[in-house]
Amino acid sequence: MSGFKIVSFFGSTDEQAMRRVQACDDEEAFTELVRRWRLPIERLCTRMLGDIHRGEDLAQETFSKIYRRRKTYRGVGKFSTFLWQVAVNACYDELRKLKCRPESSLEGINDPDGDGQERFQSEEPGPDETVLAGERAETVRSALQAVPDIYRSVLILRHYENLKFREIASVLEIPEGTVKSRMAEGLELLSRALQRQEQSEFKICKNITNLRLGETNLI
Repeated sequence: MSGFKIVSFFGSTDEQAMRRVQACDDEEAFTELVRRWRLPIERLCTRMLGDIHRGEDLAQETFSKIYRRRKTYRGVGKFSTFLWQVAVNACYDELRKLKCRPESSLEGINDPDGDGQERFQSEEPGPDETVLAGERAETVRSALQAVPDIYRSVLILRHYENLKFREIASVLEIPEGTVKSRMAEGLELLSRALQRQEQSEFKICKNITNLRLGETNLI
């Protein structure tokens, strides 16, 4: 056993682990990076695409790209910036492909089992809070899909992933001032989308109520 050394990456930084991946094709170090970042990248991709299954697939594709491009990794700045960049660009590419397919829909989260939201939450609220929070979250997710991609990415990175404006600027490779202006416009667009959606839902509820009242009058 002399000369054999077991290397643990649990206490290493992302940058140290990625350097091992780059220099030594170290699969153990890469597995540790995936463990640390899988959920955040899945969240980003899911919210960008509006579909949890596509989001999971695209997150896997993002990590595959990272590993394939390991030799070209410059190691300048934080590894997370490089990772977010690859993920966001992959989302942009996928959205362009989807928009070219007439049968594709980007409205809402495609989550037939209804369990997509829970897997991204660390706390478990009570049943009534879960219903209310779930309904509101679904409304926001659906409205978010009405916001153009370049604004949606800023909203997600800022409000959901808590990146600072300067960090978002590095990820998107745009000036910080542009990030702030996109943030302001994105919030305005999201607000309008939410208003339209709530008005639409109100009209549907009103129509259902009128139909029920009509059926009652016929009895």
